[in-house]
Amino acid sequence: MSKFLHSKFNSGSGLDPYDTSEELESMNGGYVRLNTNESPFEPSVNAIKAVRSAAGTLNFYSDPDCTKLREKLADLMDVKPSEIVFGNGSDEILNFLFTAFCEHGAVFPDITYSFYKILAKFHGVDFSMIPIDENFKINPEDYKNLNGKTIFIANPNAPTGLFLSLEDVEKIINQNPESLTVIDEAYVDFGGESAKNLIHKYKNLAVVRTFSKSRSMAGARLGWCMTCEENAKDINDIKNTVTPYNINAMTQAAALATLEDEDITQKNIKLIKSVRDNTKNRLREMGFEVTDSSANFLFARHKTVSGEKIFEALKRCRIMIRHFSQPEKIADFNRITVGTAEQMQILLEVLKRVIKNETR
Repeated sequence: MSKFLHSKFNSGSGLDPYDTSEELESMNGGYVRLNTNESPFEPSVNAIKAVRSAAGTLNFYSDPDCTKLREKLADLMDVKPSEIVFGNGSDEILNFLFTAFCEHGAVFPDITYSFYKILAKFHGVDFSMIPIDENFKINPEDYKNLNGKTIFIANPNAPTGLFLSLEDVEKIINQNPESLTVIDEAYVDFGGESAKNLIHKYKNLAVVRTFSKSRSMAGARLGWCMTCEENAKDINDIKNTVTPYNINAMTQAAALATLEDEDITQKNIKLIKSVRDNTKNRLREMGFEVTDSSANFLFARHKTVSGEKIFEALKRCRIMIRHFSQPEKIADFNRITVGTAEQMQILLEVLKRVIKNETR
C-alpha cells in the first residue's frame, strides 16, 4: 500500500475487497463458466444493434436522467418514473443506499450476498448479521425492533436461492416502521414474487433490481431501485452529486431495446428455469442435496464428497463453479450457475466421473 494513502485505505483498515480472481480466471482460461450467475444467452439482436448505433454518439455525454429508458421501465414495472433510480449495476445502487440510509447501522442475514458486509465496512457502518435457520431460511421473527437500522434482504437469497414470501417481507417492514427495508431482487425474475408494488404502500421500502441476470446485460452494468418519490429524490441527489453521468449511452440504448424485446427475455427466463429444475433433479439422483432454488443457480452438496474436492476436480476439467469455504455451515456446498442445456449436460457427465473417482 502506498505510503501516501491513509485512513481506512491503508493495509490495516480491515476492508475486504470483493474477490474477482475466479471470475478473471474463468474469463481467460477457456472454462465452462458456471460461477458468476450470468445469463447464458446473448442480448437480443435489437439490443446489439442499438449499442452499435449509440456508439456513434460517444462524443456527447449520456442523458443523466435516462429519460426514455426511465419512462419505458416505469411503464413495464407499473411505477412512476420519479420512483426509479438508476445505477451502474445494482451494486452502485446498494452503495447509494449505504451512503444515504445507514446512519443507525445495517442488518442482514449471516449467509447472503457478500457485498452488504463489504459496503458496511467501507462506509464504517455498524452492522449485525442475523443467522438463517438450519434449513437456510430467513425467519421474519428474527427481524424485530431493529432501532432504525437499515435491513438488507436478498430475495431470492444468494447463495441459497431460497425465496421469502411477500407476506413475510411485509411482516419485516411492519415490524420496523423506523427502518428502511431494502429488498434486493437480483434473481426475482426466476422465481417468487416482487415487492415492487409495495413501494406505494410503504415509504420505508426500497426494491433493487438489475439487468445483469434475466436481461443478459451483466457486462453493460445497469441496475435500478424502486422506492417512494421522497427516497428516490434523496438517492438521485447523491447520484447527481458524485456521478451524474453514471449510465453510459450504449448501456441506455441496449437496455431500452431489451425492454422492447420483453418477449425474448421471458422466453430465456422460461428456458433457464426448465434447465435449472431438470439439473436439480439429476443432481439429486446422483446423491446431491440441492435447495429448491428460485434463482438462476443451484446450491448443492454431495452426501459423501466435499464441496472443495468437487470444486477442484471440476476446475481441473475446465468447468468453473463457485465454492464457499466460509462460513463453515455452507463449506460443503457449491453454487452452480444455470447455463445452457448443453453446458449443464457437460457438467453432469463430468460430475458422474468425479463422484465415481472420489468414492472408490
